[in-house]
Amino acid sequence: MGALIFIGLTTLIACLGYLITPDSTPYSNDQYLELGLKKPGFSVWMLTIKEESQKETSGLFTLIVKGRENAGRYIPVRAWTIKNKTIYYVIYDAVPGDPAGIGFAPLSRVEMPVKKRFWFGADRFGRDFLSQLMIGTRVSLSVGLISVVISLLIGITLGAIGGYYRGRIDSLIVWLINVVWSIPTLLLVIAITFALGKGFWQVFIAVGLTMWVEVARVVRGQILSIREKEYVEAARALGFSDFRIIFNHILPNVMAAVIVISAANFASAILMEAGLSFLGLGVQPPVPSWGSMIKENYGYIVLDYAYLAVFPGIAIMLIVLAFMLVGNALRDALDVRMSEA
Repeated sequence: MGALIFIGLTTLIACLGYLITPDSTPYSNDQYLELGLKKPGFSVWMLTIKEESQKETSGLFTLIVKGRENAGRYIPVRAWTIKNKTIYYVIYDAVPGDPAGIGFAPLSRVEMPVKKRFWFGADRFGRDFLSQLMIGTRVSLSVGLISVVISLLIGITLGAIGGYYRGRIDSLIVWLINVVWSIPTLLLVIAITFALGKGFWQVFIAVGLTMWVEVARVVRGQILSIREKEYVEAARALGFSDFRIIFNHILPNVMAAVIVISAANFASAILMEAGLSFLGLGVQPPVPSWGSMIKENYGYIVLDYAYLAVFPGIAIMLIVLAFMLVGNALRDALDVRMSEA
């Protein structure tokens, strides 16, 4: 139950996206170099200088999906004072006595400073690390979902055709399954990624094209036994088409095993995407990904900023564990022998 709640919470974060992240800019990529590598819980006063030309306000759906640009220029400040309708401020990282560290702006173009807190700290570019983690859930869950859908479409189709018709068609499909099965999964994904190019959708397709084999093997094995059942023979005797027999009478009895495999494949897809992003073959910057976040920050593990690599690693571990626990629970719930006991 706890695993299902965690998956639901993660999915909610991914769906709401920029609506709930502290940094709602596209890809949560708002950078403040002077705030780089600040510890979790750090807070700073932010002064906003409005742009002369106001940007159009985006709708709610656009905000959730794409985020929105800042309404002005944000400046981290240490102190400020107001004189003659002008605000004078001291930049956060200003050197004492350096005139370049002091700025001013007319009050008409300024929003008074507000305190911004970095709950999970800031990375080396001064980006809000919590926002990066939250938006990174989208990549992981999207890869898992789309990859599983692709693997189900290919695996169920080939497995059903091979198991039902048998003969040469089955032999050809089994040969294809064995060939793909013999190639190391990560190596095959890397080869497909090189062929399709680096990018967001390319990762989905590459991972999905390598995960159909297990689905096809299970579906084929189940159909080989089910096709000899009495109700299938009765359907043939009534003159039903092969398509109707497969999809209306056989596949519903196979879906329990397919659902369990899909949960495990979901977890595998998340791990595979993280590995590709760590190698630089997954989604490309500035799109935040848990794997790329580990890659960018693993050098800090031996320093005092290990949390920059540990937090996304823990996120990957928890979501994979949650899907594996849900898969095991589904297996027990859908197992007839377990329910009878």
